Amino acid sequence: MPLSLHLTEGVIPEGTEKQAIKQITDIMLKWHGLTGNKVMTPNITAMVQVLPKGTTFYGGEDVSGAWIEFKTPSFAFIDREVQLGVAKESTDVIYQLSGRKQPKDNIYFNVTHAVDGTWNLDGKAMTNEELGEVISKG
Repeated sequence: MPLSLHLTEGVIPEGTEKQAIKQITDIMLKWHGLTGNKVMTPNITAMVQVLPKGTTFYGGEDVSGAWIEFKTPSFAFIDREVQLGVAKESTDVIYQLSGRKQPKDNIYFNVTHAVDGTWNLDGKAMTNEELGEVISKG
């Protein structure tokens, strides 16, 4: 379940990106009841992209921001409490790492879902049902 974190340079101190990814990964696992799951933990992959100031925008104007996005199978993030919890806690991670300087309204969170049957795990496209069976063994 790829996690993408896009940051305008300076939003969090250089070198704290790994800490942000680890904390946000742990939050996602916790809220889905998967902490310690041996299948899911290594399958939450992540990418960080730090973008130069002047290349991130809000309403067409320059902004320093953070964008947190998960791509998941369609059965993830369906519970409203999970949506609210992961979004709030992930936002708080970036806010805290910024030294409480990054405005929360410029920390964005979203989730996109894959079409059922297209999720690749261990080199095989799996349906939601097949994924659920594999994850339950972890």
